Amino acid sequence: MTAFSLGLASFPLLLVLLALRLPIGVAMLVVGGGGYMLVNGEAALLNYLKTTPYYLFANYSFSVIPLFLLMGQFATRAGLSEALFRAAYVFLGHRRGGLAIAGIGGCAGFGAICGSSTATASTMGQVALPEMRRYGYSGALSTGTLAAGGTLGILIPPSVILVIYAILTEQNVAAMFLAAFVPALLAVFGFMLAVSVYVRLFPAEGPSAPKTSWRERLRTLLSIWPALAIFLAVIGGIYGGIFTPTEAAAVGAAATGLLALLKGGLANGGWKDVLLGTAQTTAMIFLILLGAEVYSSFLAMTRMPMEAASWITAAELSPYLVIGGILLFYLVLGCVMDSLSMILLTIPILFPIVSGLDFGLSHEETAIWFGVLVVIVVELGLITPPVGLNVFVINAIAKDVPMLETFRGVLPFLIAEVARVALLVAFPGIVLFALRFA
Repeated sequence: MTAFSLGLASFPLLLVLLALRLPIGVAMLVVGGGGYMLVNGEAALLNYLKTTPYYLFANYSFSVIPLFLLMGQFATRAGLSEALFRAAYVFLGHRRGGLAIAGIGGCAGFGAICGSSTATASTMGQVALPEMRRYGYSGALSTGTLAAGGTLGILIPPSVILVIYAILTEQNVAAMFLAAFVPALLAVFGFMLAVSVYVRLFPAEGPSAPKTSWRERLRTLLSIWPALAIFLAVIGGIYGGIFTPTEAAAVGAAATGLLALLKGGLANGGWKDVLLGTAQTTAMIFLILLGAEVYSSFLAMTRMPMEAASWITAAELSPYLVIGGILLFYLVLGCVMDSLSMILLTIPILFPIVSGLDFGLSHEETAIWFGVLVVIVVELGLITPPVGLNVFVINAIAKDVPMLETFRGVLPFLIAEVARVALLVAFPGIVLFALRFA
């Protein structure tokens, strides 16, 4: 087989290994390492593995990942999820479907501190789900809302996925965060609109809760000032030129850690759970990063990504037809793979193709626009069947709700997301607008 043929054959082989339930990091390491050895020989592979892991993990940029993960762990222990949901509830709960809208607002607020979709879904599910069920919300609406709302954690800065994409494509992390703001706000608005339409069609599934007094509302607002202060310190510090993203992550982790300590969330072994949870997630991510690096190096040796980019350019296909096909591919892949794995597996192959297309944008603008689109479509994979990781997370909490009911509940949000993707594809300026203020 030629090197190019090996590159083409590696992807279906990788999918077979994933179907056999081999961890994605190990699968990429096996396929990439085996292919590298076939192309360059065993000695070359050993020399490559002797140095690559060290230089990969010694990259200062990657230190932001465990810091943001630690920040999310501390935020959970500090009880910020309860405060954010309560604040949204006292203002919106008296409306029809108000608790579901409050759940979306709480997910958005917690996602801005946490940056992890599954953690956002799990934490907000434990906080909001009992309240929604207590007031008679249907299983479909309550679980579907929280599964979809959890996906906001992947896009709202700070986001680990955005950091990893920026590093893979050599883009500025702060620029990626800035570009994600408007699409994230559109997601929040679209989800709230989806709830409003749903309860108008099925009013019995989302009844209103009792109205709270303005005194209670103001008192509740005071309880969320630490979350707002931490978010402004992290994001404002980055854009104000005070911190680098890594330094901002350290400041955010220290602030949430102090808050968790003052709230008593680190008592009774809390420190151990926080550090162990951060270490386990970091180790998982770094193993996937290593596997992706080896697999990407093998693909570069075969020149398969470059040849594919050249073929698509020579075919003179419409750039928007190509981007539509890529996004559709992500939707299909999201049914069987988690978000981080999709990003690390596909970006080395697809990014050179997109970079070679003419959208009337600069190379940097194309990279940032494509990155936001990819992260949004990857979000959909968290709530689409048959995997739908967030759906499984919420159903583990709401054991009395059938899985099909939850998937029915996320359908309005899937429609809202597809509409958002279409809007951002048609008008890239929505993504790039905020970069003018960088």
